[in-house]
Amino acid sequence: MYSVAICGATGAVGIEVIRCLKELKFPLDKLTLYASARSAGKEIEGYIVEEFHAEAAGKHDFVFLCVSGDFSREYAQQIVDGGAVVIDNSSAFRYEENVPLVVPEINADSIGDSKLIANPNCTTAILAVALYPIYKEFGLKKVIVSTYQATSGAGQPAMDELKEQTQVVLDGGEASCENFAYPIPFNLIPQIDAFQENGYTKEEMKVTWETRKIFGDSDLKLSCTAVRIPTFRAHSEAVTVETEKEVDIDRVRGLIDAAPGVVLVDDPTNQKYPMPLNATGKFDVEAGRFRKNEVFDEYGLDFFVCGDQLLKGAALNAVQIAKALV
Repeated sequence: MYSVAICGATGAVGIEVIRCLKELKFPLDKLTLYASARSAGKEIEGYIVEEFHAEAAGKHDFVFLCVSGDFSREYAQQIVDGGAVVIDNSSAFRYEENVPLVVPEINADSIGDSKLIANPNCTTAILAVALYPIYKEFGLKKVIVSTYQATSGAGQPAMDELKEQTQVVLDGGEASCENFAYPIPFNLIPQIDAFQENGYTKEEMKVTWETRKIFGDSDLKLSCTAVRIPTFRAHSEAVTVETEKEVDIDRVRGLIDAAPGVVLVDDPTNQKYPMPLNATGKFDVEAGRFRKNEVFDEYGLDFFVCGDQLLKGAALNAVQIAKALV
């Protein structure tokens, strides 16, 4: 049995970590919830939130950091030095060579004896579990991804903004924005995070950088366009790949059906395909709409994936990492 702490326990991801620990039956002896001083004393799921102190956090076996990158950079190593294994949900250490970036269904063996482990970006994790079986079987020359990302990716205030400002519009008013560059109700915003020198946003480049690291393939060619959409939860992604070997669509469906972490939802005749409405709250990523790509012919494939950003995209993957170590 293990002693576990969650830093940032009052946030959306922290609350989902509590759920995942229970549902995955993590061998839990003690659970401590940490947050800022203003949140200390709150009760969540029967636990009383405590003010964070790095020295106390380091005395646990596992610590989940559901906090900002700045917080992680300041305290993660202190917690590790105290003896804990730290699983960080921020982007602070994802690109550090000596820090494993892990999707357990793919590269749990990369953890080794590391006591600081990075959780991928939500969009990357959702893509990776569906893409990896195809990569292993057919090889990948090129991957083009277009994302449709829910407001949950920007946190609870962003979800609240969608709800409140949608009502403003429905009541005949004009929506305002605080968490996005433009009003989100009835709109799409083709920018998530800051633009880089190459014209991509940082969110888009995260998908490229992180997929390469998780797959262990620094030469993988991957391009992403990330778009914020007016849904509450669960990210969707349209994926086009050019493969090294000829693709057999039935074989692809069989691979996805057998792969851990992803469920095949692919029956167009009966209008069965991945959607945020169905993927919300579910542990597995949905994958479907598999078809031959008309540009790359026998070496091309199109498909659609959808996964809960707060679960496989964050909390669930983090807890799965911890379970791989016990």
